[in-house]
Amino acid sequence: MKASLQSRAVMILDILDQAEVLSDLSLPGLDFHTLQGYRPKRFTVHINGPWCITFEFSDGEVRRVDLEQYH
Repeated sequence: MKASLQSRAVMILDILDQAEVLSDLSLPGLDFHTLQGYRPKRFTVHINGPWCITFEFSDGEVRRVDLEQYH
């Protein structure tokens, strides 16, 4: 992973760690949204290009975090 992607990914992981409710992730530039067709529900935030961080959210906690190219 390029250094520029790495620094943004670390910043986003810090934001995810601090989130207590999903609305905490509705920040400009993150492109936070729900992924369709997953059970349990999965969510995504944009890093750059095709790179995203996907995760589940339950009981105020981010869980099962993945770095993916899903487009």
